Amino acid sequence: MATPKNHDIRLNKRPVGLPGPADFELAETPVPVPGSGQVLVRNLFMSVDPYMRGRMSERSSYVAPFQVGETLSGGAVGKVVDGNSRFTPGDYVVSQNGWREWFVSDGSDLRKVDPAVAPVQAYLGALGMPGLTAYAGLKRVGQLTPEDRVFVSAAAGAVGSVACQIARAMGCEVVVGSVGTDAKRQWLESLGIEAFNYRDTDDLAGTIAEHMPGGIDLDFENVGGAHLEAALDNMREQGRIVLCGLIDQYNDAEPPPGPRNLDLLLKRRLAMRGFIVIDHFDLFENFLQDMSRWIAEGKVQRRETIVNGIENAPAALIGLFRGDNIGKMLVKLADDD
Repeated sequence: MATPKNHDIRLNKRPVGLPGPADFELAETPVPVPGSGQVLVRNLFMSVDPYMRGRMSERSSYVAPFQVGETLSGGAVGKVVDGNSRFTPGDYVVSQNGWREWFVSDGSDLRKVDPAVAPVQAYLGALGMPGLTAYAGLKRVGQLTPEDRVFVSAAAGAVGSVACQIARAMGCEVVVGSVGTDAKRQWLESLGIEAFNYRDTDDLAGTIAEHMPGGIDLDFENVGGAHLEAALDNMREQGRIVLCGLIDQYNDAEPPPGPRNLDLLLKRRLAMRGFIVIDHFDLFENFLQDMSRWIAEGKVQRRETIVNGIENAPAALIGLFRGDNIGKMLVKLADDD
């Protein structure tokens, strides 16, 4: 039997604009051998997320940039092959040791997950960081109430799709999402979420007004740019804007001009607040309880776009910025056998 090899993806050079294949390198190394007290984990799935693009540039942010020549990192779920006192072979664990097939750890950076609640890859999506982002953004940052009229941009993505469904699960009757394809619109509509394809209109503010004639109480903003400007036009007095992401500008070499209608923040007494999920990990246990219940009750449904093979992880990340995914974008690294 051939000796298994470990493969990982490294940053070959810093991208300019949208990353390309040449910005990454696939490396082959021996499978690591655990030392005393360490565990050996084989990753089954890894996550690709928009924030990773920011880490590929050498600029100040809320997390350190990736280093050229080093293995990238990110969310992953794997299976313990060789255990220690805390983890036994067969345990499923989530870590930030993605972009590689195998790794060793002392266990301090691992969290055990229960495959009986949902398939293990769900802990990288609805039951993981994207789900917690939507949960914290709506409940804590946005102070969501059942009476709120909610607009979500990038509403078929990993975070946006969960945000739409949480708002409905919490009693909001008016929830509208903006998406980039008819397939995404149809999927949200199958979940009872009103949606429109923004590529079909040259008047984004007007299209939002058609779908939300009463205006927006809470804008869960994932895109920025023209979407944020259009949402501002439709905000009701005392409305709240939860600034989760600005994917529209992550690949811009130069910062774009800001929305032209920021005066509406003053005129309509609006509140706009940005947030980062790492500041809200204290909500994690409550989030897991609520999300597990909503999934069991059918109030939150998962959707995944899965790319096979670590060698295709860069293409999956590039595809994320092109809108190739519906729901959570994942890379499958190994079969669970």
